[in-house]
Amino acid sequence: MGIGRDSRHKHYKTGGRSKTSIKKRKYEMGRPATPCKLGAKRVRRVRCRGGNMKYRALRLDSGNYAWGSENVTKKVRILDVVYNATSNELVRTKTLLKNTVVQIDAHPFMQWYLKKYGMDVGKKKKGAQKEEKAEDETKRSRHVIFKQKARASKTKLEPWCKLLAVRLLFNPSLVDPEIS
Repeated sequence: MGIGRDSRHKHYKTGGRSKTSIKKRKYEMGRPATPCKLGAKRVRRVRCRGGNMKYRALRLDSGNYAWGSENVTKKVRILDVVYNATSNELVRTKTLLKNTVVQIDAHPFMQWYLKKYGMDVGKKKKGAQKEEKAEDETKRSRHVIFKQKARASKTKLEPWCKLLAVRLLFNPSLVDPEIS
């Protein structure tokens, strides 16, 4: 049979059936769905109409994720699939689809935040004194220090970011974004 994307098999709006006067055509061809899973990167090339190529991801272990309020995007590792509203089976099989909540490694965002604002998001309170000394050892010009202080005074973490910062204190490497 094959998968077709034609509309000749459909009923009219009034409910009548349409006569199929021609056979299936190659330009109406469809392919079976291949959902992307979590794992070592595996991408296959698929030849399309006109000799063009599509790249079908069978497995992925990283992706571009954006921190919308800070207007920054980083390539990060995907660690686990946490939630999917469609089905729990997609979570069990670690299938990556749109609107799936995944667990990512947050270190690239933490490093960016430290560089931009001079503040460590995932810093714990106990070892604060030792880390302050280590932070002073990194060379920064007065201009950079004042620039970071000015940025830090203007920025305010959103309520969900504060919750995220508290969560980062317990496990600094994990964040739960959505695939969109």
